[in-house]
Amino acid sequence: MKFTLNWLKQYVDIDLTPAALADTLTMLGLEVDAVEELYSGLEQVRAAEIKTVRPHPNADKLVLCDVAVGGEIKRVVCGAPNARAGLKTAIALPGQVMPGGFTIKKSKIRGERSEGMLCSESELGLGDSHDGIMELPDEVQAGLPLTDALGLRDTMIEVDLTPNRPDCACVYGVAREVAGATERPLKAIDIPSLPSLDGSGGFTVTVEAPEACRRYAARLVTGVTPGPSPWWLRRMLLAVGLRPINNIVDITNFVMLEMGQPLHAFDFSKIDGGRIVVRTARDGERITTLDGMERPLEPGTLLICDGKRPVAVAGVMGGENSEVGAETRDILLESAYFDPVGIRRASRSLKLGTDASYRFERGVDPHATIRALDRAAALIAEIAGGRIGGGVDCRHELPVNPTIELRTSKTNALLGTTLTTSRIAAYLNGIEIPCRTKDDDTLVVSPPSFRVDLEREVDLVEEVARLTGYNEIATTMPVVPMSFSEESADRTLRARLAGIMTASGLCEAINYSFTGERHHDQLGLPPDDPLRRSVRIVNPLTEDQAVMRTTLLPGLLDNLRHNLNRQNTDIGLFEIGKTFHPLDGREQPREPYHLCVVMTGRRDPGAPVLHYGQHQADLLDVKGLAETIGREIRRELILAPAEKTPPWCETGQCLDIMAGGTPAGFLATVGRETLRRFGIKQPVHYLDLDLEAILAAPATPVRFTPLSKYPAVKWDLAFIVADSVGAGDMVRAIEDSGLDYVQRAEIFDVYSGKPIEKGYKSVALSITYHSDRKTLSDKAVNKVHQRIIKLIGDTFGGRLREE
Repeated sequence: MKFTLNWLKQYVDIDLTPAALADTLTMLGLEVDAVEELYSGLEQVRAAEIKTVRPHPNADKLVLCDVAVGGEIKRVVCGAPNARAGLKTAIALPGQVMPGGFTIKKSKIRGERSEGMLCSESELGLGDSHDGIMELPDEVQAGLPLTDALGLRDTMIEVDLTPNRPDCACVYGVAREVAGATERPLKAIDIPSLPSLDGSGGFTVTVEAPEACRRYAARLVTGVTPGPSPWWLRRMLLAVGLRPINNIVDITNFVMLEMGQPLHAFDFSKIDGGRIVVRTARDGERITTLDGMERPLEPGTLLICDGKRPVAVAGVMGGENSEVGAETRDILLESAYFDPVGIRRASRSLKLGTDASYRFERGVDPHATIRALDRAAALIAEIAGGRIGGGVDCRHELPVNPTIELRTSKTNALLGTTLTTSRIAAYLNGIEIPCRTKDDDTLVVSPPSFRVDLEREVDLVEEVARLTGYNEIATTMPVVPMSFSEESADRTLRARLAGIMTASGLCEAINYSFTGERHHDQLGLPPDDPLRRSVRIVNPLTEDQAVMRTTLLPGLLDNLRHNLNRQNTDIGLFEIGKTFHPLDGREQPREPYHLCVVMTGRRDPGAPVLHYGQHQADLLDVKGLAETIGREIRRELILAPAEKTPPWCETGQCLDIMAGGTPAGFLATVGRETLRRFGIKQPVHYLDLDLEAILAAPATPVRFTPLSKYPAVKWDLAFIVADSVGAGDMVRAIEDSGLDYVQRAEIFDVYSGKPIEKGYKSVALSITYHSDRKTLSDKAVNKVHQRIIKLIGDTFGGRLREE
């Protein structure tokens, strides 16, 4: 929104400098983008009077002019067709740098000296006219600087408005804010009393879309004479970047900038049947707008039509077929309130943004429609002549702002102020927001129709803050307790696990939580498998993102395939993320976090082949990761052969993981058929941990003991046991036996085959014996050793291997 300081002063008497005004507006929430002195580069341009004109002796199209500039006579060579004796015009004297960048100098043109240049409007940047030199009013005093003679000394201010403040998209709205902030009276716009809009204007209006056009008013003005606007009107439009067109159009633009209400003038002779019909566009309709572009109209676009065809796109732009031109004598002046959403939609569909649509789509004042119409009609009668006739005012249900109660105590509590109820009322009345006192602490506020943004009590509190001045509100530090909230245990666990995985040489993957149902088939899930019960997305972007994932494995297998297809064959990935499991009778699913690890290729891909060889990662590598995790997070993770192998796992290559007696996940080798469906041609081993179960398991206490000064003793044992006996169970039985001196038991060999009979295997154990009080003798160790032999025999049916 652009305006000038002199224009603003027509409505509020202020003595602020441009810089102070910009600061005031910014503190009111109207951010100032630019403050620019207008026409400051025209110091050497003066008003002048041509005294004589005579032909140039050496050029047919040039003349010699004697020009009076104050008390001096300047000789100027000129080629303008309108140069004549007695004309008041503008002369650029030597030294003047023109807007085009060139400097005026004394020179000889075709042998005759020229001491300046008589200028057109376009050469001075004051308009588009370049048909001749500028013609000034006869009352202008020759010799004065042009900026003084035409009242050009002014300052343009540009304000960047937020979408919720359409009331400030006009000079009068900005003046209202400045008047409230400076506590100066706001001057009303003088609008004369005109004939009533009782339908006697000689035309009819029919509104077929009342929901899109709540109010449509029009007035007929006959006998007008279109032509150039007076200088004061052109000056105001030029100052804010609008191009003057003719007095009729210029007045509609001026009133829009002044009052915020867009207007449109139709050539009444081009309105078929003297009828105006407000309706929506039909299939296949088109219109040629004022910019000469033929535009297809989407069904539903609001149109202004006559008896036969569209003559304007409502709230956006008029049609070329009803344009006001030099031959126009009767005009139909329109002022309306259109639905903001509909105008915004039409503007976007047509890719056509205008000053009118900018205001309509943010919301104009529906109760100022007639005032703006009458203001423009009166100016047209004054400037372009003509007689103001009657008209039509079609009203439907207009928006109404409900009253709001504003509590002084609440205002002071939010702002940290000590304002009184009367002071708050004065602030609000100062910007034309009427209010009345309900009691000592409460005001009943009636938001005016031009303030579409006032809906709640806090909106009014913001108004009070603006008018008080944000810089006048005391700054206080918030009360912050010297403590911090305890960090979430599950977040700490996830961060810890991510650190362990990266330290183990794995790379983290992050996949979408959305997945496709094809993953269920690729995993080979049976129809009744719980993992097929997915949370469906209401509006999925693609079929591959139609459901929420129930396991992390498919996403990581897709990541592996992507890498393998690009010849990256040695890969270790992990992902920590949520899975989603719907619950019967509940809207929200269960969302546990899982850790999933996949490994394929060489065990040590970055190590030299000479020392480490081509050893491939296997299930024991994943098992080692699980044991590392248990040790690092101090949770006892017990691994045991899986009771039931999932359909995507290799039979006999799957271990269940227990934590605190609760299932906490499993590790396995992915089945060959599953890998084929995912397009993977090399073995993959993976680990899946339920972090919710891990977190619920009791933590292993940390015990610190000094290093013993007594040596430990290692004795080995080899037992023959049935194949069904777990070697790990034997180790746990020994360590949990509570036998004296037993420090640790380890498996160092498992063997089956000749000479051991079928159905049995040999398990070799290394037992470490130690005492913190003495050096152990063979006799003491042997006594415990024999008890271990008996324990294994009694518990697992094991016997010592003799050979």
